[in-house]
Amino acid sequence: MEYTRLGSTGLNVSRICLGVMTYGDPAWRPWILSEEAGRPFIKRALEHGLNFFDTADMYSLGKSEEVLGRALKDFAPRDQVVVATKVFYPMSDDPNDRGLSRKHLMASIDGSLRRLGMDYVDLYQIHRWDASTPIEETLRALDHIVRSGKVRYIGASSMMSWQFAKALHLADRHGWTRFVSMQNHYNLVYREEEREMLPLCRGGFLAGNRKRGSERTATPREKSDAFAHDLYYSDADYDVVERVVEVAQSKGVPPAQVALAWLLRQPGVNAPIVGASKMEQLDQAVAALDVKLTDEEARRLEDPYRPHAVLGM
Repeated sequence: MEYTRLGSTGLNVSRICLGVMTYGDPAWRPWILSEEAGRPFIKRALEHGLNFFDTADMYSLGKSEEVLGRALKDFAPRDQVVVATKVFYPMSDDPNDRGLSRKHLMASIDGSLRRLGMDYVDLYQIHRWDASTPIEETLRALDHIVRSGKVRYIGASSMMSWQFAKALHLADRHGWTRFVSMQNHYNLVYREEEREMLPLCRGGFLAGNRKRGSERTATPREKSDAFAHDLYYSDADYDVVERVVEVAQSKGVPPAQVALAWLLRQPGVNAPIVGASKMEQLDQAVAALDVKLTDEEARRLEDPYRPHAVLGM
């Protein structure tokens, strides 16, 4: 396993991060694996040398955090793993049990720690931008949570670059804890983050098994993933997938490894988050670290790309 610093911090994380949304309560989403089925993936990740795990309070409405916490307690010393979770989405019908208000943040970190069975979270991330709460209130509350010892670092996810820049500026201006990472949506078929977000930070579709008009072979997640349906499936997207398959065939590796190898070579990308519902998917993701693309191969992968509508929220 390779390791790298998370952004400009001194925190060392594995170059691959295991996303734990897939493990929790199948009643939440049809493609979710139960705790019994999910635990072996967390154990295998640790055996591969992964020390970075990402979840969120809203995944299976807290069950994902519980599964991760119990597995790590059984399989790894707490100080040898980096645990990230996120906050924003509704956890109940209570109007205050959502968003990034001080009230919700203070309650949510305690809820996450309780479900994880941990005294602290390494990386606490705002899952989305909350337009109904002043960002100053959010940043001040997050700073308090860090100073309390419940969180080591804070990060952000999926917002417009101007919003992220505003948050960074305000944190610097007031001396509050600064975001150290951005968990944004970025891959070969959605590269809009290269326009503004990645330069700011620096200062499933690409597995090759989805064909044009292939609804019959769609996975349970693909069928129920409205976000992906809004984002992918243009002709240009399939052109990219076909190019990934071509490069993969020439190198004798699975297409998913080529897609991940391309992502790993991008400046500013520390640790891509991968999900796995089959063990070979996790094994292949780790093996992608050994796949090195030439500049010409990277250009071949990038050439078919066509711009998408920007999704910041």
